[in-house]
Order: sequence, then C-alpha cells, then structure tokens
Amino acid sequence: MEKSFKLLAMIALAASTLSSCQNGKSDSFNPFFSEYNTPFNVPPFEEIKPEHFIPAFEKAIEEGKKELAAITDNKEAPTFENTIEAYDSMGDLLTKVSNVFFEISGTNTNEQLQEIEIEISPVLSAYSDEILLNAKLFERIKSVYDNRDNFGLTGEQLYVLENIYKSFVRNGANLSGTDQKRLMEINQQLSVLTVQFEQNVLSETNDFVMFVDEIDLEGLPESDIATAAETAKEAGQEGKWAFTTQRPSIFPFLQYSPNRELRKKLYDAYLNRGNNGNEFDNNAIFAEVVKLRAEKAELLGYKTHADLILESRMAKTPENVYVLLDNLWDKSLVVANKEVEELQAIIDGEGGNFKLESSDWWYYSEKLRKQKYNLEESELKPYFEIENVKKGLFEVVNRLFGITLTEITDIPRPHPDAVAYEVKEADGSHLGVVYFDFYPRESKSQGAWCSTYQSHYKIDGQDVRPIVTTVYNFTRPTADTPSLLTIDEVQTMFHEFGHALDALMNENSYNSTFLPWDFVELPSQIMEHWATQPEVLKLYAKHYQTGEVIPDELVEKITNSSYFNQGFSNVELLAASLLDMAYYTLEAPAEIDVQQFEKEYLDSLGLIPEIESRYRTTYFLHIIDGYDAGYYCYTWAAVLDNDAFEAFTEKGIFDKETADSYRQNILAKNGTMDAMLQYTNFRGREPELGPLLKNRGLN
Repeated sequence: MEKSFKLLAMIALAASTLSSCQNGKSDSFNPFFSEYNTPFNVPPFEEIKPEHFIPAFEKAIEEGKKELAAITDNKEAPTFENTIEAYDSMGDLLTKVSNVFFEISGTNTNEQLQEIEIEISPVLSAYSDEILLNAKLFERIKSVYDNRDNFGLTGEQLYVLENIYKSFVRNGANLSGTDQKRLMEINQQLSVLTVQFEQNVLSETNDFVMFVDEIDLEGLPESDIATAAETAKEAGQEGKWAFTTQRPSIFPFLQYSPNRELRKKLYDAYLNRGNNGNEFDNNAIFAEVVKLRAEKAELLGYKTHADLILESRMAKTPENVYVLLDNLWDKSLVVANKEVEELQAIIDGEGGNFKLESSDWWYYSEKLRKQKYNLEESELKPYFEIENVKKGLFEVVNRLFGITLTEITDIPRPHPDAVAYEVKEADGSHLGVVYFDFYPRESKSQGAWCSTYQSHYKIDGQDVRPIVTTVYNFTRPTADTPSLLTIDEVQTMFHEFGHALDALMNENSYNSTFLPWDFVELPSQIMEHWATQPEVLKLYAKHYQTGEVIPDELVEKITNSSYFNQGFSNVELLAASLLDMAYYTLEAPAEIDVQQFEKEYLDSLGLIPEIESRYRTTYFLHIIDGYDAGYYCYTWAAVLDNDAFEAFTEKGIFDKETADSYRQNILAKNGTMDAMLQYTNFRGREPELGPLLKNRGLN
C-alpha cells in the first residue's frame, strides 16, 4: 500500500547523533547529491550502491537541521507561510534517500543493506524525535494553530495545519523533559526491534525448502511442477522438486496434493515462521514491541496503543472497531461451521478415517468447489496469463479515467525483473511513472504492496509527478510456461494498482498529507471488483496457448462461486484483525508470553480448530510496522468499497460521470480533507453495511 512518504521521512524517519554512522563515509561520487538526470527523474538504480546510503543519510540530516534552525530562529511572528509551509518543505534530500533505501530493502535486500537498516533506524528515529520534540518549533506551530481563524486559510491548509499540530501532540510535544527522554529511548528501541522482526521473517521464509520426489507430485498442475523443478535446480537438487513457504509455492501444493503428510509438513513450516526457537525467533521481539508500545501510549496519556493509533482514523476508538469486527465474526462463524461440515462429509465419503485439520482445508475445499460448481482453480489459470491480465487492467483504467500506460524500456529499473510504464492523461499529458515487480526472490519480502519513489507535490505551483512502484510475489514463468495467475492473484494485481492510482491522481498542494489508515484501502479494494466482472473477464481472460476468450460457461461458474469459501476467508481475516486489536488494547505494563496469549485469545473467540488465523503472531508483518492496531482497516475499507462499487453498478461499471466523481472526490483529495466528507461527497450519503454483507454471503 502506498504511503505519503514526504511526511513519514520528515516526521517518522530521521537523526540527532551521527556517531554510529561514520563508517562507510565517502567523499566520492554519490548519486543522491545531484540531479538524477534520468527519464522522468527516476532514481538511477544501477548507480546506487549500499555504500552511498550512510553518507546520503548523514548529509540529509545535516541539511534538515539547518532547515529546522531557519524556522525556529525566525524572529518574525509565526504565520502559516513562515512556519507550516516552511516545515512542510523541509527534508527533500531525506525523502529522496529514504524512498529509495527502504523500498530496495524490501524488494532486493542483502546482508550489507540489512546491516545498514539496523544501524540507521535508531539514528533516523532519534532525528524524528529531535524534530517532533523541538520546543521552539512546536511553540511556533501551536501559535499558528491557536490563531488559525486569523489567517484566511483554505480548507486544505486548515486540514494540514490541524493534523501537523495534532501529530506533534501525539508524539510527545507536551511531555516533560524527563518523559520526552524516555519516549526517545522507546522510539529508538522500537525502530531496531521492528527491523529485526522483519528480517527474521524473511530469513525464516528463505530457510525452509521441502524437496520431494516425482511420486509426490500427484495431482499438481504442470505449471506448478515445472516451477518446483526449477526451484530445486537452483538449490542444487536437480532431479528433485522443491516447495517453499512462499505463497506461489505453498498454496498450490496444499490445494492439489493428496499427500496429507507432506501438506501438513509444509503448512506447519509456514505457520511456525519466527517461532522455531532459533536465531530468527520473533517471540521475545514481539513481546517487547507490545510492551514498549503500551508504555509509550501511557506516557502520552492514552489508555492503550490502540487508543493512540485510532484517534486520527475514521474508527476513532477501539470500541468502534470491535463493533464492526464482532458483528461480522458471529455471522462468519456460522458460515464457516457449515463449510466444515461439507468438507468433513467429503472426507468421510472417501473413507478417510480422520477429522478435518487446518492443513487439509485447501485440498478439500478445492474438491468441494468442483462438486458444487464443477469448477477447479486449475481450469482458470490458463486464462490468467500475467501479460493478458495486465493488459486487461490497463483497459479498465483507460475506460474509467481515460489514462493510458506505455512501457518504457530505456529507463533505470530497481531490479531486472521490474518493468516501467509512463502513465498519461486522456489529453496526452504526463501523469507519472509506475513500475511492476512481479516475481518472488530470496531478497524480496513476502506479500504485495505499493509505494512511491517520488510522491506528488508542488513547487511554486507546479506539479511534481509521482514515481510509483507496485510489488508482487507471483509464480515465475518457466522455460515452457508463462506466469499463470490464480483468481486471487488477479485481484491482487488490480488491488495494488488501485493504490497506484491513488498516488498518481492525488492533487495535494503540500508535501504533508494525512490519510486515515482505515480509508487507505478503499482505492485498492474497490479495484478488485472490476477484475471478475463478466464484461471485464471477456477483455483479458484469454487462454495462453490458444488465445481463446474465456467461455461463458467458465464466467458463469466464477460468478456462481463468488460466495464459495466465504466463511473460511472471513474467519481467518477477522481472527487476525481481532488478534492485532487484542495485543494493542493491552494496558501497560503489557507483559505477555506471545504463544500463550495468542492461543488463549483465539480460543476465547471461539476460533474453530479447522481454521487458523490468517497470520500467526511471529510472522504478522502488518502489525509490526504500519498496520499495528490497524489490520481491521481491510474490513473497515471493505464496507466502503462494497458500498462505493454499487454506485458504479447502479449506472454501469464504466459510467464516466461516476468515475469522474470518484476520481475528483476520492483519489484527488485523499489526505487533504476529512475522509468521511470525501466519501459523502462521492456517494451522497455515509456508507452502508448491507452491500458488504450481501457480497460476502453473510446477510
């Protein structure tokens, strides 16, 4: 998901002491210290080396301190221009360096970059605190805030001012000197712990490989067998087949292999990442994160970390989150229990003398899909060749917004796998650049996301256009077969490009934008709806061998099976969301045994043993860095996206008037005004829960 990194780089990433970062300092050429001189000002990725980052961070911090001093030493009375706008324009170099470093650390890391990340994180945290806890700066910001009615501010200016002021308060500006010192210590500890947690998950994911023989390939699609053979060959085990805990590898095996013992072995390895009592164990790290965040919240005057985090979101309070999640939990459990009965009936009917376990779910639900809808996932994948899906996505956004995407070949790329596109408006004007990075590798984090190398902002009224990247972990093509996607992966491509549209079409005037995290998934999740619309499937779903457009029979099966497995999907998602809230509604001192807490809490929910939480704690990356007390956001936004898509279905899914209203009221204004006002301006009313319940088969 895309973040407004200008603010994060200024307020959340930054450093007061450089003593720990002097090693590696160099006076030689550094690409960050000059104009990039590249097409569309994209980073010159081939020129950027690990040794460039520490000197670049140091110089960026040095420049930031000078910019900060220029504001705080200003003898003129504080105004919006000399304080808020001056603050907003700070940190260009830090943003430039941070955007590249943290994205490369997630997509193409190595031992050197990991060491730099551990080293620089507490330094950046300290600099962030130096800004946020600067008494003279806060005094000026508070003066402007207290006199805001006297400056004739626009709506956007007032929104930026209020949120900057509140962010300083929430980050300790009103604390005593002693409490501020403790806050800084906590922030620095958290900055290191979160990086260690993430690196451990990557190491655990890379460390496990299950090698099998040809006899163990029964039931698997040929494309997955070919991928497994290449994975084994790369690992020096030619003649074997290898399966890993990367999603494109593990889930086809769980779905199609009749070997129950191997399914369980692979699934247990997936579930226990970060929980193996080895050097990559995350139990103690996460327990310390929860403890420190609870202490920080108490220090800042909040009951819990969740209360602190939610104050600036649409939900506002933990109680409002629980109202939504609990409502859906009870409904989802009813459906999930019916699904358990159906799967167990298949097992019994085949003479299986065992009770359904969580590692069995994918295998028997695939059989149930075949039984109920005469549909198998393997039937669909040949129609979802990655290039065709991408073309279909481009056609959808062209019909909605008039934009076009043209591949750029002569341009720096963050990795050889990445491809770049110029995005143009209907009138041919440049809108931005977007990268796609599709395939897994050992140097890349799991999952899918969208972020920016350059966010939209304005200089002297002129637009600086975004440079966006979308990152995935889809199955690689083999020598004989292109990358074929599951229907879930198709929706993931549409999802992340929804975030990209949000970044590309923003019309903010200032670097600082404030988008509530429970609104941020609306632009991504609404795009998923187009992916499976019958008329859209006809645009892109073409058999990779014959070119045949997906037949009406398969389209009808996709539509008819839209409610399939919804009990499972909702329960595993809600369990993870509720587990996240349980950790972050703990009051200080919040001392826990992670495994005991997780088990007791999920048991107390009534989570059935046949379904695991979508994420177990020790590999739950979302709630370590970004979605802490926030995994509920996907469900909160689901209320919005299901309701919002009905606005399109009411007039036609490509209705131009609706698309224009959506762009102007949602995408263009994100982070510059109240989110609920944005939504009501688009929809004409507040969102309703009904469409979500209907579309998930929960009504």
